[in-house]
Amino acid sequence: MTRLLDDRIAVVTGASRGIGRDTAIALAKEGAHVVLIARTVGGLEEVDDEIQSQGGSATLVPLDLLDYEAIDRLGASLFERWGRLDILVGNAGILGKLMPLGHFEPKLWDQVMALNVTVNWRLIRSLDPLLRSAKAGRALFMTSGAAVNCRAYWGPYSVSKAALDALVKTYAAENATTNVCINLFNPGPVATTMRAQAMPGEDPSKLPTPAQIAEAVVPLVSDGCSENGSCFDYVSGEFAKR
Repeated sequence: MTRLLDDRIAVVTGASRGIGRDTAIALAKEGAHVVLIARTVGGLEEVDDEIQSQGGSATLVPLDLLDYEAIDRLGASLFERWGRLDILVGNAGILGKLMPLGHFEPKLWDQVMALNVTVNWRLIRSLDPLLRSAKAGRALFMTSGAAVNCRAYWGPYSVSKAALDALVKTYAAENATTNVCINLFNPGPVATTMRAQAMPGEDPSKLPTPAQIAEAVVPLVSDGCSENGSCFDYVSGEFAKR
């Protein structure tokens, strides 16, 4: 039986837990060989075990994404092994803390901006040639409603996601005439650890699970998705410019 992503090579960041974990498993289930990226070796091994139990395959890359030179080496390693990259899912991100803008320490501000924005630029810089070498390169980056609905005390997170939106839309515009399609994905409220940190009184049983989000990601990184430069909103189930 032919699967949707047979013979595809996919990179997923933040792959050890939450949306990244379930996305990696969903991609592997559809036939992709998934390059799992996260800091924690134990978490990656657990995801790999789950993928293998379902007949899939993965490569584990324990990596601190703030090690920018390591991201550069990642591109070189993927080129040496496969010569291309079919799918990139830029999922890794952090909330930071919720507090007034003037109360943030510069170190925390810089950390949120680095992981939510600069890391994705470094991934683009390293992996764009590989995506262009694929028959139908696809890149999807996780954004948030906080990018456009700015709320008190969410400063660095909102600002970083707005910057990510601009980064991804610029990247998409630069690939308008290539075989690469680049989009954003807004999952909305999801039952994750990050959501629990932001909304500690919320009932997670009433929210979509990461596995449900992952099911929606799969078709967006397949050859059949020709949308470019848009944001897919999980709640509405539609693409929209933002």
